[in-house]
Amino acid sequence: MGLWGPVCAMLALIFRVSSSSSLPTTTSVLDDSVWHAGTYAVLSGLLLRALAGAQWGQVNASVALLAAVLATLYGATDEIHQWFVPGRTPELSDLGADAAGAVSACWLIWRVARFRS
Repeated sequence: MGLWGPVCAMLALIFRVSSSSSLPTTTSVLDDSVWHAGTYAVLSGLLLRALAGAQWGQVNASVALLAAVLATLYGATDEIHQWFVPGRTPELSDLGADAAGAVSACWLIWRVARFRS
């Protein structure tokens, strides 16, 4: 699967869930924004790993920023996609949570990479 396989799998999973007209109901105590932030934290971490060639030494601020921006842009396209799915609506608050998760994960990974070097 290489470096980009996990990224593609995560993108496909997000697209699949977003294509559903109704999400399964859960008794989760987690707010929807927490799910968004967590999902996009994982996506941005996978993007950062791929962009850095899975090498701690290649993780720098520019690569981390690029990974966070790419994940957030995918979040924006996902919200636009939901506009066309019956029963779903795009939400700016969801995009904000996506961006917060992406930036937080990339910042944390970048800090760990700096500590390791």
